[in-house]
Amino acid sequence: MVGIFLVCIGVAFNNNTDLGNDPVGIIYDGIRATFNVPRINLGMVSNFINIALLVLLFIVGRHYANVGSLMYLIPYGFFVLLGSHAYVALFPANTMWQRALGGIIGISLYYIGISLFICADIGVDPFSGFMLTIRDHTKWSVRRTKITFDVVLILIGILLGGKFGIITIVAVCTTGPAIQFLSEKFQRLFNIKEA
Repeated sequence: MVGIFLVCIGVAFNNNTDLGNDPVGIIYDGIRATFNVPRINLGMVSNFINIALLVLLFIVGRHYANVGSLMYLIPYGFFVLLGSHAYVALFPANTMWQRALGGIIGISLYYIGISLFICADIGVDPFSGFMLTIRDHTKWSVRRTKITFDVVLILIGILLGGKFGIITIVAVCTTGPAIQFLSEKFQRLFNIKEA
């Protein structure tokens, strides 16, 4: 739950900086923009998307819809809402240096949160489950599937009006290596043996 909380705070911070979103966050932001939902309600939008994706995942990739998917889904929108309120409280002036600091904090929390969730080894979030289902059907490598999936998410997000920016580029270029590095550190810290 700590990992999920940190991911959500990171997603909210990134979105509120107006400097771009990670590949999943850009979809949330694009749908939010399409339906003219205020930025503060990004969590509500993310809940609807995750529920729809989990239903679809249950139909096409049932073995990836598990307890981890439900744990990820249930508090996600609420945690993103908390993150949005925290960002506004911490950075009320929203100057460029505050936005940059908010982005650094956001992307760092996002990496840490994903790494903790992976170390818990209780399953995957709905987007990752869908990406892995695509991998199973295409027989592509995880790397190729993830890169393709992220590019498609970014393009759809941009077309829907999601914010593309420096955070998007940083997330695409560094998420994999950062999560691999942090996951290994957390596994050693918590004395978790790899399966």
